Amino acid sequence: MDKAQLDATSTVAIIGGGQAGGEAATLLRQNRFEGRIVLFGEEGCLPYMRPPLSKAFLAREIGKDALVYKAAVAYEKAQVEMRLGERVEEIDPGAKKLLLNDGATFGYDQLVIATGGRARKLPVPGAGLRNIFYLRTIADVEALQPLMEAPRRLVIVGGGYVGLEAAAVAVKRGLVVTVLESAPRLLARVTAPALSEFYERIHREAGVDIRTNVTVSGFAPCQGGTCDVECANGESFAADFVLIGIGLVPNTELAEQAGLHVDDGIVVDAASRGSDPDIYAIGDCAMHVRHGFLRRRIRLESVPNALEQARAAAASIAGRPVPEATVPWFWSDQYDLKLQMAGLSDDYEELVIRGNMEASTFIAFYLKEGMIIAADSVNRPGDFMAAKRLVGERKEIAPSRLADESLPLKSLMVAAAA
Repeated sequence: MDKAQLDATSTVAIIGGGQAGGEAATLLRQNRFEGRIVLFGEEGCLPYMRPPLSKAFLAREIGKDALVYKAAVAYEKAQVEMRLGERVEEIDPGAKKLLLNDGATFGYDQLVIATGGRARKLPVPGAGLRNIFYLRTIADVEALQPLMEAPRRLVIVGGGYVGLEAAAVAVKRGLVVTVLESAPRLLARVTAPALSEFYERIHREAGVDIRTNVTVSGFAPCQGGTCDVECANGESFAADFVLIGIGLVPNTELAEQAGLHVDDGIVVDAASRGSDPDIYAIGDCAMHVRHGFLRRRIRLESVPNALEQARAAAASIAGRPVPEATVPWFWSDQYDLKLQMAGLSDDYEELVIRGNMEASTFIAFYLKEGMIIAADSVNRPGDFMAAKRLVGERKEIAPSRLADESLPLKSLMVAAAA
């Protein structure tokens, strides 16, 4: 039996109804896979985009319909069976079967795990109070939206992307907003001190009370539905409600139970294949054993990475060449600032600023051993693509030339290639 005949009788099951799962499903068909494709989505709705949850959707600027990643007709056209509202309870890789929440079983030939992650819980006393929230799903935001009105007091625990995006939405709606960050600065894991200072200034000028080096030790209930946010240094902050944004935990339980190799994520190769040759993992739940561009072990939490892994898995299952990994990139919208990031800046040796940070339009280039390893662009969408290419091609350009705005970035690319 040749590959085409095998495909026609094969079943690919996808666990996870996020962007990664939705992309893998339709790309299988685009790669001319002829078998059965079935997607199980626990949330009960079409795959949707999570980044707008803490931005435009929280602010009520868009409705749920605008979050949908691909319309139902796209899955119908690709003949993808959408089993929404169904939860996979167990994977039996020996029998190649899934156990579903209603007790039924489902057989597969190849399996794609796209279970994503869940909000990391803050394990302190009082964390279960009813006015303490997390932000990961549509339901999470719908619970928050009625509270996002002045003059309520919101305390946000965590000064990362989600916390700062939510702070920007809340303060614009007239709430009294306090951000508590345990690290010495905002965005400490992902950007340079100069960028942290820039974003702290922007938020302070907007009216957000930023507190760093503050560790939350617990929550105490008060009358009227309020609570006190208690800190290890003895301080406390009164809040009408609290949003906790301290990171993500990959959903790897199904993979662990199935005996797959898991280490802070389901460990996968360049084709997104796990330790079982018929099981793939993509998106926030997947750990690259060696990322093709970064050349190291890493789990990336970003939509572009999830879609790239979906492409790799779909190509591999369909017996087609697996595309090479590209430079990872990310984005964040806060106020009227569009932050676009390419590469990873950890272990950088030199920071070069191109543009004017005071005017909120600049690019920060991160260099290591003379090579551009990352770039953070603020309100420079036109230059970002060029900056991303410089990172992707690992260009070596003198810092003085990078900072000189009289030299267009495109010309630097040509000069570096010459």
